[in-house]
Amino acid sequence: MTKKRIGILTSGGDCAGLNAILRSATHAGCLAGYEIIGIEDGTAGLLTVPVRYRKLTPQMMDTNIMRQGGTILGTTNKGNPFKFPMADGSFKDRSDEIIAAVKGLNIEALIGIGGDGSLAILRKLAQKGGFRLIGIPKTIDNDIGKTENSVGFETAVWTATEALDRLQPTAASHDRVMILEVMGRDAGHIALTAGIAGGADIILIPEIPYSLDAVAKRIADMREKEGRNFVLMIVSEAVKTAEGKILQVEHKGEEKRYGGIGHYLGEHIAAKTGFETRVTVLGHVQRGCPPIPMDRLIACAFGVEAIKLIESGASDRMLAWSKRKVIDVPIKTAIASYQDVDAGGQMVQIARKLGICFGD
Repeated sequence: MTKKRIGILTSGGDCAGLNAILRSATHAGCLAGYEIIGIEDGTAGLLTVPVRYRKLTPQMMDTNIMRQGGTILGTTNKGNPFKFPMADGSFKDRSDEIIAAVKGLNIEALIGIGGDGSLAILRKLAQKGGFRLIGIPKTIDNDIGKTENSVGFETAVWTATEALDRLQPTAASHDRVMILEVMGRDAGHIALTAGIAGGADIILIPEIPYSLDAVAKRIADMREKEGRNFVLMIVSEAVKTAEGKILQVEHKGEEKRYGGIGHYLGEHIAAKTGFETRVTVLGHVQRGCPPIPMDRLIACAFGVEAIKLIESGASDRMLAWSKRKVIDVPIKTAIASYQDVDAGGQMVQIARKLGICFGD
């Protein structure tokens, strides 16, 4: 008797915990009698002929896999199949190719691991192609609605917090203002959470407008009134300049990405305060490291529960972490309810009570 197949892919930017999801889904799926097919490089693997995939087995997925950052299947965060960029500069709808590839794999359902953008595309493909889809949320930004945590966020926060821990002694040794720029495409969750945990004096996030004068005054007060010889500052990459300009870097062959706000602030703060200022851009270090225990736990839980949903016949559902357990919600509802930082919320209030300045 031929085993039923389940397909699984990782899509969008990489983050810590993806391999832990693959491992748990493989173990749970094989235990339930399924054959697990790992699709390589996300939707890009479905656009090649033949389709690029590999059979995943429990023997392949030992505990070392769970500790590894990145994704052993590979991933892609470009090339929307509904508007795919061609070599001549034109765009082509290649969604039918992907749907045909999915159906050609003879899978019972597809598990898609991604952020809101990836899940929106995968859902559109599933709706058009009539195949079953279960979504697992992963993003270091933690901005997907209906889930308290997305896979990758906790590790990104830990990495940023550790960076602040390492910057503090050198800041104090050299009498400096240290600025740490962290990721956060549109939401400031990493900067806020790591800023509180890492003892930052100033946190700048896109949800709260700031002024350079307010930041400079806080730095001056710390030096002159509080006797501090250093300042720690953390800023989300999506923060705009004081004039409201978005700072981005254009990489060859890619879309523009956020970048530059840390150096912008460093130059202006040094000019306004006269204090020596240094900037550290954490960048992809937040993505590529081994997952910390919480991300491993959530990843393992999501992988197992995804298989259970497929066994039950469910489709078009996303797994979510809520009140220390896994629930499932409609994918459409989850990606429609964007989750940024509540500027008046409890975490911001706690930070303010700790004396942290938001530049407002």
